[in-house]
Amino acid sequence: MQSGPISDELFRPSVKNKEELEHISRPNLTAFQDGWLRLSKNKGSVCSLILLILLVILALAGPHLTQFTYYGTDYNATYQAPSMLHWFGTDKFGRDQWARVWYGTRISLLIAVVAAALDLIVGVSYGAVSALFGGKVDAVMQRFIEILVGIPNLIFVILLMMLMPASVWTLILAMSISGWVNMARLVRAEILKLKNQEFVLAARVLGTSDRDIIRKHMIPNTIGVIVINTMFTIPSAIFTEAFLSFIGIGLQEPKASLGVLINSGFQVINSHVYLLLIPAAVIVLIMVCFSILGDGMRDAFDPRMRN
Repeated sequence: MQSGPISDELFRPSVKNKEELEHISRPNLTAFQDGWLRLSKNKGSVCSLILLILLVILALAGPHLTQFTYYGTDYNATYQAPSMLHWFGTDKFGRDQWARVWYGTRISLLIAVVAAALDLIVGVSYGAVSALFGGKVDAVMQRFIEILVGIPNLIFVILLMMLMPASVWTLILAMSISGWVNMARLVRAEILKLKNQEFVLAARVLGTSDRDIIRKHMIPNTIGVIVINTMFTIPSAIFTEAFLSFIGIGLQEPKASLGVLINSGFQVINSHVYLLLIPAAVIVLIMVCFSILGDGMRDAFDPRMRN
């Protein structure tokens, strides 16, 4: 070990390169691009997204890939097993199940996506406003939510089905009346945790409006809760539609949805099980894919889960 005074000869001046000082180690990415980059590294979420895209493509194009229509009857071809002519077989009216399954998937996805979008817009807005303003505003808004929670959603559905004809938009309206409540409560709880954080207080000091605070600061930091709840809302709405059609208060024949097809298949399960298994398999696949994709999107887009 060297002892004594340290001389200047032991030191060398560092060489500064202006280009290296201003060099950016990684490209500048938006929050969406950064989240998408992390999502693409999750193999389960990517596979689920690919399967969902394929299901959507089949729902849109599937009925047009066969010469038969979803409503066309042929009493000479009733209860035919899956074959090269009828890929998913036929039902009691000789209707082609391939066309009916994918047309029914289209209707079920439409109901679920529109209902989830309404829940997202209304629930996030309602919960954010309630939490940010607080006080009497929050108290009144939460009492309204408690009234909706106290009434089962099935009651709204039955009443609407009695007052309005059974249709796609009636089901969407029925599921949306109180479906946004859970989203609103989750968003409110998250924003109550964030409203006194330093970055929110700094935004207020700088004169940021309440609208911009909600849009630029609150909602991005609750994106994990919003995404995972939305991803679970879609399969839940599909299941609700199937349940309502199965018990006879949803869509009815000759209309096609996954619930209608499962109800028809259940009636002949002992003799023609394929009429039940195929639409049931589609529902299960949709629900599992949305569940896995929701978990992956929560991990990717939640700012608090970044490394």
